[in-house]
Amino acid sequence: METRLLPSRKKVLVLFPNEWDQAELAAPKYGERYEFLFEGFDLFRFPQNLRLLWFDARRFIERVAARYADAGLAGVVSNEEQFGAVIAALVARRLGLPGADPDSILLAQHKYYARLRGREVVPEATPDFAVFPFDAPQALDAELAYPCFVKPVKATFSILARRVHGPAELRALLDFRSLERRILRKLIQPFDDLSTFEIDAAHMIAEEILTGQQVTVEGMVHGGVTTNLGVVDSVMYPGTDAFERFEYPSSLPADVQARMGTLAERMLGAVGFDHGIFNVEMFYDAATDGIRILEINPRIAYQFADLRQKVDGYDGYEAVLALAVGEVPEPFTAGLGEHATAASFVLRTFEPCRLKRYPDARRLAVLRDSYEDARLMLYRKSNAQMRRELRWLGSCRHAICNLGAADKGQLFHRYRRLCRDLALELA
Repeated sequence: METRLLPSRKKVLVLFPNEWDQAELAAPKYGERYEFLFEGFDLFRFPQNLRLLWFDARRFIERVAARYADAGLAGVVSNEEQFGAVIAALVARRLGLPGADPDSILLAQHKYYARLRGREVVPEATPDFAVFPFDAPQALDAELAYPCFVKPVKATFSILARRVHGPAELRALLDFRSLERRILRKLIQPFDDLSTFEIDAAHMIAEEILTGQQVTVEGMVHGGVTTNLGVVDSVMYPGTDAFERFEYPSSLPADVQARMGTLAERMLGAVGFDHGIFNVEMFYDAATDGIRILEINPRIAYQFADLRQKVDGYDGYEAVLALAVGEVPEPFTAGLGEHATAASFVLRTFEPCRLKRYPDARRLAVLRDSYEDARLMLYRKSNAQMRRELRWLGSCRHAICNLGAADKGQLFHRYRRLCRDLALELA
């Protein structure tokens, strides 16, 4: 009798995994094909993120490349925006594994230099902008009119991203305490250590105020060919720039979404990005029929990955893994999922406030039994963490819940019922 050998699992190194990576990659469907090895820390989870205080990006790359040189790796991935994506690309290059060009990732992530490329290739979609150092906010006064929107040229999770109405408000935003200055320096240091840009990460970029519908355009580039993976609508808390939820599929007309896909393709080509999944944030102004590009993120939008799986039946994480090990991802077809619509709801406050109580194991078991498609992330915070988030972000995030449904009415009904069942109430 002939003995059939089962194919061996491919070893994939996952750098700086976050809570979405950990939850998704624990699924049995991945364990059948891949063996995951993990290195690094979660930048937004205490106490893991304390490691940032003595983190050295170059030393980390050297250590990881040496440790896994003979480990039989098939690929290296990271969905971490701040420095994980470029470090994964550099480690992959060291080990002779598939990966994107690290220089293209650095260029895409630097908001100022990416804007310069945008001004060259898609001037009609590039907002007016100006750059200035953290410690010299007065340099903006002669460059761009107030009000404007400011953010670091290299940051993540909307840190210090804020609408400002005048010089005094800008100076107050950038008046850092000594601990805050140290944390900020540590956040941007890995990027500066790995890049050679004349304008380093200790700068802010200011842009004209954009109006209309904010969205995220997702896609994949492989072998120079771009595949559009859909558009996700961003919905803000009323009167703020803080995300309340993200809805998929987008409510924008199909022709507008197609134009956005074309703009994204041109921008990714301009920065030289290939062999990876990306997301590009944009605005659409229905009054002018104009599209403006906010920023390019050369990684999967992990918070949206299961929205696409719910609606399209397409596994974005599987596509990331396929690219990492040098395989061709499955072709994308829209609308093949179990749900017609899906959303990622963000529970946040704009003052120091926390949940009355966090769900215990029993209540979380209710979630798994009653809401099989749900993804729930909870964020416990100390008083100091809440104060810092409120200062740096303008709000405090407490939970994220992803759900699918047959229509919008059912979607919101399921979300309200889930919050009630898990007692997700604010104190």
